[in-house]
Amino acid sequence: MLELFAEMWSFAFMRRAFVATTVLSISIAPVGAFLVLRRLSLAGEAMAHAVTPGIVIGFVMAGMSVASLLAGGLIAGIGVASLAALLARRTILRSDASLASLYLIALAAGIFILSAAGSAVPLQSFLFGSILGIDDPSMLLLGGVATVTLASFAVLLRPLIVSTCDPVFFESQTRRPWVVEQGFMLLLVLNLLAAFKTLGTLMAVGLMILPATAARYWASTITGQLAVGFAFALSSCWIGLTLSYLLPETPSGPAIVLVAGCLFLISLLFGPLGFGGSLRSPSGAEASPVPWIPPERRTP
Repeated sequence: MLELFAEMWSFAFMRRAFVATTVLSISIAPVGAFLVLRRLSLAGEAMAHAVTPGIVIGFVMAGMSVASLLAGGLIAGIGVASLAALLARRTILRSDASLASLYLIALAAGIFILSAAGSAVPLQSFLFGSILGIDDPSMLLLGGVATVTLASFAVLLRPLIVSTCDPVFFESQTRRPWVVEQGFMLLLVLNLLAAFKTLGTLMAVGLMILPATAARYWASTITGQLAVGFAFALSSCWIGLTLSYLLPETPSGPAIVLVAGCLFLISLLFGPLGFGGSLRSPSGAEASPVPWIPPERRTP
């Protein structure tokens, strides 16, 4: 085993892939954990498609520049998230319906622009990922997004926990509760964009959600789920890269997500909160991931 890792580490592209996936796991794990805890797992999939028109426009205007693709995807993602929140507050549509409607429109617009531009071949590797061919700008993007994500969670962690545990109390104690919601969605978009060059759109969402859902079966506290989710994400990346090295015809992105899927199935079957333990509380309700806070101990 040590000889295998030494052999892989001797190749520069494998070293970069291992470093990139490690940084990505650090950044993506807390976002995925709160997506699961806040029951927004499908919102991650929706946002991954919502940024498509911005990425396509950035590609058409400036080519495969990381800066242009990042700017285009960020503008599209923030625009869709903000408009979905506005529709949910001002109209009779709920947030899930408004987000689904907008991301479908955005996805159709992106495909239309891509077809009209007639240059889909260079963009294909970007949309489906190329972890073994990651370049310096993409590495810098991953490091920057990871730094912003960790710094933001240092500020947003407590409000996110309170709003996840007791959203009614949080809204009653906060003048602008939407700031936390939009800040979290911004981190989601940033991490999706950072993961595009490594895993692609669909694969990035898989690495974000599967380790978090697997961790849900092992830990009943938020800190535990964050730690286990990171361990599962990192293990998925490293094992998936090893499999793609041993099987040259196997694409790295799908291999990583398939390993994450196997960890999810193992957790479901043998985790203490899965089939192997107590999946539900005696009352029949799903066990709460956040400890209940007595009213007298709650602070704004």
